[in-house]
Amino acid sequence: MSTAIVTFTGARVVDPATGTDRIANVVVDGDQIAEVGDESRGLRVDAHGLVCAPGLVDLHVHLREPGGEDAETIETGTRAAALGGFTAVCSMANTDPVCDHAGVVEQVLRLARDAGNCDVYPVGAITRGLAGDELAELGSMAEVGVRCFSDDGIGVQSARVMRRALSYAKTWDAIICNHAEESTLTDGAQMNEGVYSSRLGLSGWPHEAEEVMVARDLILAHGLGARLHVPHVSTAGTVGLIRNAKRLGVRVTAEAAPHHFMLTDDLVASYDSVFKVNPPLRTPTDVYAVRDGLADGTLDAIATDHAPHPPEQKEQAWGHAPCGMIGLETALAATLTELVGPSARARPGDIDPDEPGTLTLLEAIERLSTGPARVRDIDGHGGPIAPGAPANLVLFDPAARWTVDAANLHSRSRNSPFHGRTLSGRVVHTLLRGRFTSRDGRPQPAAELV
Repeated sequence: MSTAIVTFTGARVVDPATGTDRIANVVVDGDQIAEVGDESRGLRVDAHGLVCAPGLVDLHVHLREPGGEDAETIETGTRAAALGGFTAVCSMANTDPVCDHAGVVEQVLRLARDAGNCDVYPVGAITRGLAGDELAELGSMAEVGVRCFSDDGIGVQSARVMRRALSYAKTWDAIICNHAEESTLTDGAQMNEGVYSSRLGLSGWPHEAEEVMVARDLILAHGLGARLHVPHVSTAGTVGLIRNAKRLGVRVTAEAAPHHFMLTDDLVASYDSVFKVNPPLRTPTDVYAVRDGLADGTLDAIATDHAPHPPEQKEQAWGHAPCGMIGLETALAATLTELVGPSARARPGDIDPDEPGTLTLLEAIERLSTGPARVRDIDGHGGPIAPGAPANLVLFDPAARWTVDAANLHSRSRNSPFHGRTLSGRVVHTLLRGRFTSRDGRPQPAAELV
């Protein structure tokens, strides 16, 4: 643990937990924030022109370990997370073996502690082996700290099993996060069902496949008073269902991924498998509905759904390639570029540089940090930036423009849909309890002090 004192001077402090947006010095003493104001002591780091915000929190990442180390490891995935400004991530359960009992949870936690790049909160499986039939060992996983359960990648098709899971999880106020896909509607599907699937001759993935499952789960959660989280929202219909459910008092939260508020299904015409994802890229109407859902709070969080695949798998012909995209190092920049920047409300080919963004900077940080920490009840992350609080921070340059080069990203895989795109906003420093995990845009060894 660091015992050094460091002051970030002249930073723009953006803290959704307190509604703060002001210029101040931020003093870090050991693992805590000591002062936010005019004081300056210890090592001084010039932060003029930088935004200092709570460390980002990702509700949805696939770290692949154990079993998928050719795609990602906990060390490489959390290193990429730190370079993307994240201090906490939630790792999904579809590993090999599946994270469906306490032994795998403890292995993930140990590997994350050894890596030291960010805090990892394992998500346990809902059903044993992700088979959808028998509940996993929810109780034993809860005893070692798991508070969210998901069979992500495979929707729980049985309403009976889903109802049992919601009822059981309610006993300790845990969250059920069901992959929203009614599989009988997506059998053989290759992309979003619509104009482009017809033109390209690819089997369509209808929006109803997501919406039917979400509607069912909202009804079940409402009846039981249980907590439901909807992952990777991709359709306008789903946004509307969640918005109405919240008005009715359903205990539901939801997330959206950058690729679903930034990319559209016309990209599939290239047959570049980097654009193959589950749920699929949708229409412009869906993209703007997702943006509106983030703007009005219907969607609580931006989550990457970081899903790495090695080149020998991902770079196959479209019909054989697996679904998934990486996003830990581009999520902040994608959000700043598309939701806070001037293009946020513009239609393709009709960008008005004076058009206001969908989100303010304070709101964007809320969806990336404070909001997801609140969704998962993650203490110590998401702010506040105040004396006595843990020094989990990100400092980024909102004006920096950079072109994404997948070969230079730090994930073990390279399947970034933003390769070749120029984005605004780049992480400079990330601190986990006062220790640099990323410094001047470079990864830092776990033992290094501030």
